Amino acid sequence: MDTISLAFTPRYVVFTLSVLVAIACLLLSFVYAGFLIPFLIAAALAGLGVHDVLQKKHSILRNYPIAAHIRFLLEEIRPEIRQYFLESDTDGAPFSRDKRSIVYQRAKGQLDKKPFGTQLDVYGTPFEWLNHSIAARSPSKDPFRVMIGGPDCKQPYSASVFNISAMSFGALSPNAVRALNKGAKKGGFAHDTGEGGFSPYHREYGGDIIWEIGSGYFGCRNPDGTFSAERFAETVASPQIKMVEIKLSQGAKPGHGGVLPGAKVSAEIAATRGVVQGVDCISPPSHSAFSTPMELMQFIARLRDLSGGRPVGFKLCVGHPWEFLGICKAMLESNIYPDFIVVDGTEGGTGAAPLEFIDHIGMPLRDGLMFVHNALVGLNIRDRIRIGASGKITSAFDIARVLALGADWGNAARGFMFALGCIQSTSCHTDRCPVGVATQDPLRMRALVVPDKAERVYRFHRSTLKALAEVVAAAGLEHPQDLQPRHFSQRVAPNLVQRFDQIYRFLKPGELLAGTDDPRFADAWRAARADSFAAG
Repeated sequence: MDTISLAFTPRYVVFTLSVLVAIACLLLSFVYAGFLIPFLIAAALAGLGVHDVLQKKHSILRNYPIAAHIRFLLEEIRPEIRQYFLESDTDGAPFSRDKRSIVYQRAKGQLDKKPFGTQLDVYGTPFEWLNHSIAARSPSKDPFRVMIGGPDCKQPYSASVFNISAMSFGALSPNAVRALNKGAKKGGFAHDTGEGGFSPYHREYGGDIIWEIGSGYFGCRNPDGTFSAERFAETVASPQIKMVEIKLSQGAKPGHGGVLPGAKVSAEIAATRGVVQGVDCISPPSHSAFSTPMELMQFIARLRDLSGGRPVGFKLCVGHPWEFLGICKAMLESNIYPDFIVVDGTEGGTGAAPLEFIDHIGMPLRDGLMFVHNALVGLNIRDRIRIGASGKITSAFDIARVLALGADWGNAARGFMFALGCIQSTSCHTDRCPVGVATQDPLRMRALVVPDKAERVYRFHRSTLKALAEVVAAAGLEHPQDLQPRHFSQRVAPNLVQRFDQIYRFLKPGELLAGTDDPRFADAWRAARADSFAAG
């Protein structure tokens, strides 16, 4: 798009009109002095527009010069009208404005404290809190990390307890990927590629990578769409790739494939994914490299061997209980174990999915996380498999809660998108993201300035872990791994409060092997098969 046509796009209309009016008033002022004041006003607006286009702090101002200042004005008056617009912050509800605000503040290095007190209904259900200790500690200054890699892993990885969740190049712009990875590099945390492949933009700054491989095998596929061991080995040889994650399902649309329309399959996306430019890029609903739990274990072992012993695991949103338990039976029968499992909740986000899948398909994170954790404990294999959790995890409290319920670390996508400048305009699927995060439009992505946003990504991670250290210390603990269900309470009725260990039942070590009567597991365990995902 040339400069003239750009000037008359809707995004630049106010700016363009200001310039044209300023020029017209200047010319008319030579005839009639009364046009001098309108000229000064229009010139001031045009000057503001030039500043907006050239500044590098606010992406939306670069894409919507002058007009976007209305948004900042509304932000300034929002505290006074908060009671009319405040959204709920409970599980399953829209992402709260307060959570978005805390991400923006931490990413920008601003004060993240609030005056007065909580605005939540502490007598409503379900209200949750962490039980603090009278013997609180001073916050730890050590980075919170977890070692990932079982006995069969030759290159275990020390991961942060808070990492960037899966978001693909193609869904995200090149500049968004660059900024995320540069921030991850500076902060020493991991960046999940999403299933769109390990792109040049992931490589540019050298941040630690979790390479996600979905059913399309993008970046490691044959021309017919099947898995290519040769391409996988070639790509995974990069020292930047620390772990390999097989995507079985995604929380926001489990059991649903995807299509990137041919019009969006550019030359660089085609090269990254190993597909044909201009042709629809299909991500099938299920994998072709395996069709049974036992074959999945064999695939894991194969990838671990091809990768030189890197940690290999899988991500899933829990669906039929017997299917996951069938995978567990395959582990026991084959003596092949994943190094990690990432549990994705149905409340997780996506660039686009049918409403039915977003709202009503797949198990919520808390239920899925506890099911997976309890199954591994009940089979005496929890100590060799790490568990990650993803699904609306943004704050230190979110991280602490999933760790108490069985996770070893948490992943966030939405929070890091906010750090990039996302304003949740819900236009990800239109290629018209107003801040250059979820678009392939070169003019729109230009608004996202990589050095500035990378610093915000780094600061958001650093500040959230600092807050986590304070939360853990307030409970009288030293490390987030010390958090237990007994440390959290929930109001389950207006006149009843229970700790998590009273609300939820946790299997004892070996209980599933011995024969449990827990209704969540007993029938599903009997139905689970290592040779098929179907119920026996």
